Amino acid sequence: MGNTALAFFEEKHREALEKFYLPEDQEKFTQLPAKALTFCEEDDKRTPVVIEASGKTVGFFVLHTGENIQDFTANPNAMVIRALSINHSEQGKGYAKDAMLQLPEFVTANFPDVNELILAVNFKNEPAKKLYEKAGFVDRGQIKHGPVGPQYVLHYDV
Repeated sequence: MGNTALAFFEEKHREALEKFYLPEDQEKFTQLPAKALTFCEEDDKRTPVVIEASGKTVGFFVLHTGENIQDFTANPNAMVIRALSINHSEQGKGYAKDAMLQLPEFVTANFPDVNELILAVNFKNEPAKKLYEKAGFVDRGQIKHGPVGPQYVLHYDV
């Protein structure tokens, strides 16, 4: 899908992000963009990113650095991916996979000091784990306890 692009959040994206819908069985594993944006506004170490397809906002995630990611890693140059979601009406079109494949280059271009990407995926969210592994993330056996149970911590060396 050559029409998928990553962009830093701008106010023009807010309306679309506030309309995001996820079914309950997905929403329990992530944060809706509107709530995640609130955390970004309160913490300058959280950078909101949108996934666009043909100019339309179809997905969202947060890139998080700093001291508050120490429960994932001791690496001071790591970045955690949080709150990834694709609007329900846009799922199944390959946008999440495309975004994750583009992410290392996006991070290198915009955050040159970052040398590792990390994310956590719930044990019960096997489709997401498979997606991240297809995009090159590796399960190194690290487990983190999350709000709805244990999570695999996946790594990608940039």
